[in-house]
Amino acid sequence: MDRDYAEPLDVPALARAAHMSPGHFSRSFRAAFGETPYSYLMTRRIERAKALLRRGDLSVTEVCCAVGCTSLGSFSSRFTELVGESPSAYRARRHEEGAAVPACVAKIFTRPVRNAEPVGAAEPVGNGEPVGNGEPVGNGEPVRNGEAQRAARP
Repeated sequence: MDRDYAEPLDVPALARAAHMSPGHFSRSFRAAFGETPYSYLMTRRIERAKALLRRGDLSVTEVCCAVGCTSLGSFSSRFTELVGESPSAYRARRHEEGAAVPACVAKIFTRPVRNAEPVGAAEPVGNGEPVGNGEPVGNGEPVRNGEAQRAARP
């Protein structure tokens, strides 16, 4: 996925390559990487799109196609969700301050992260210890950061 991010990848094809069923592959992938295969792929595509947009010689549509997205609307929505600004606004902004930083280092600090679903945000908690805002949760329900805590069920 990291190397072939611009190719039309889907879970059944990836699962076949890994000799797994699609469901098992998706569950194993999420357990290992903390996000779904599709979300991981889109993050890689957005990372590459950011690099192409910083160069400034391609239009947003050209960048969308170059990273393997087929819908400009979906690309723009996901880019805005992960980066916090539209692809056009990102392209128009100055990027000279990071030009001296090696790409391998910049990639670590500029990796898009979805605010709505941090890694490990849906881990079951069943030991009654305080979570999030300090309220104890002892019913084994998944707890998501930022959401209201559910009361324990009888």
